[in-house]
Amino acid sequence: MEARAPRGRRWVLPTALLCLYGFLASLRPSEPFLTRYLLGPDKNLTETQVFNEIYPVWTYSYLVLLFPVFLATDYLRYKPVILLQGLSLIVTWFMLLYAQGLLAIQFLEFFYGLVTATEIAYYSYIYSIVDLNLYQKVTSYCRSATLVGYTVGSICGQILVSVANWSLFSLNVLSLTSVSVAFATAWFLPMPQKSLFFHHVLRSQVSREMKVLDCKNGAVIQDDPALKRVPGWEDIESKGHGRRAPVLRELWQDFLQCYSSRPMLCWSVWWAFSTCGYFQVINYTQGLWEMVLPSQRFEIYNGGVEAVSTLLGAVAVFAVGYIKVSWATWGEVALALFSLFIAAAVYVMDTVRNIWLCYASYVIFRIVYMLLITIATFQIATNLSMERYALVFGINTFIALALQTLLTLIVVDSSGLGLNIFTQFMIYASYFAAISLVFLVSGIYSIMKNYRRQEEMPSRSTTSSP
Repeated sequence: MEARAPRGRRWVLPTALLCLYGFLASLRPSEPFLTRYLLGPDKNLTETQVFNEIYPVWTYSYLVLLFPVFLATDYLRYKPVILLQGLSLIVTWFMLLYAQGLLAIQFLEFFYGLVTATEIAYYSYIYSIVDLNLYQKVTSYCRSATLVGYTVGSICGQILVSVANWSLFSLNVLSLTSVSVAFATAWFLPMPQKSLFFHHVLRSQVSREMKVLDCKNGAVIQDDPALKRVPGWEDIESKGHGRRAPVLRELWQDFLQCYSSRPMLCWSVWWAFSTCGYFQVINYTQGLWEMVLPSQRFEIYNGGVEAVSTLLGAVAVFAVGYIKVSWATWGEVALALFSLFIAAAVYVMDTVRNIWLCYASYVIFRIVYMLLITIATFQIATNLSMERYALVFGINTFIALALQTLLTLIVVDSSGLGLNIFTQFMIYASYFAAISLVFLVSGIYSIMKNYRRQEEMPSRSTTSSP
């Protein structure tokens, strides 16, 4: 036991470095004030340019980059992509400081799309470093680091603007400094020797980790050679171009198997559709606030609102672990009711032109979404291997972005309808209401079906008894 202790602690340093990187990369105090900055004298852009021509570029670039980045992340073994994310953050904030003109700011949005697309490297890097039984612990550490970083950044930004009277340009300099230090920190991360798909672990390690997984799930396994085979095992020792085709075939087979389950499909559909709407709301909320209360004439509290919503959302996420509900039975109805709450919050933000009600509705919106997405994540991850969880996460996010791209192209983009911000939010409220209606009908149908099945079971047992 004593000989294994140092080996068991090898996860501490890379986890600490990754958490430090996540904290610093998220510590961007200027982010809650970006819309005000772009519309202000520093950039002197119009509302139509910002909302209808600049912000949609992020959606398009995120969608285009997500799948190739997903494959490159695993093939390059995470660290190079984390460094790419750090470099993209530096480019984004440097351009935010000095770039001028519509085209330059659109390029800025492209780099920010690259930042968000490469987030998958941050959240999956640690799984290639630590043992399977530590996945839950290190995941909580890494997610908490980014959450705390964003909260601290939002609070600092609000204090520096409201109390210290900092200019938004100075706030962006502080953000650039933070992401630059994060980029320097990422260089010290150890390079993983394995990854989930292209670079598999050794046979003995696979066998040991599968035993840990099966023991955690309550299964009893034997030392059977067949258990040592996992998807892609036949390619572990192969090298060169011959490895890529089997990996893609495995991904396709895993895709078919994962989405053949109705509960998995249900939670994934909600994840994809609601995340699409969530992205749209958070992307354009600052624009809505700017129209309700122009920041050039009044004091705004965007940073404080972002900090409060993130903090309360974190509390809600923590409380999920203590909620005892039969999600298999009531999950769809719960999704319907909470989606209706989200629709109501967005509707209030749009129709009640009071900034404080807008702030309160936004806080409720984020809390409910973070609560539900955590439940959905847990339900999807149950009984899935880490490889399949990464695949399902990537596919769900890709579908969400595809839907968001379509919604942006039709509703927001100047080449489409180019609707004003209030009409956009009315559409988003209707969108969540439609999601609620679909899941309510599906949930009621599932409950009735289960109830009938339970009624038929006693009658069958009575008929079959002598």
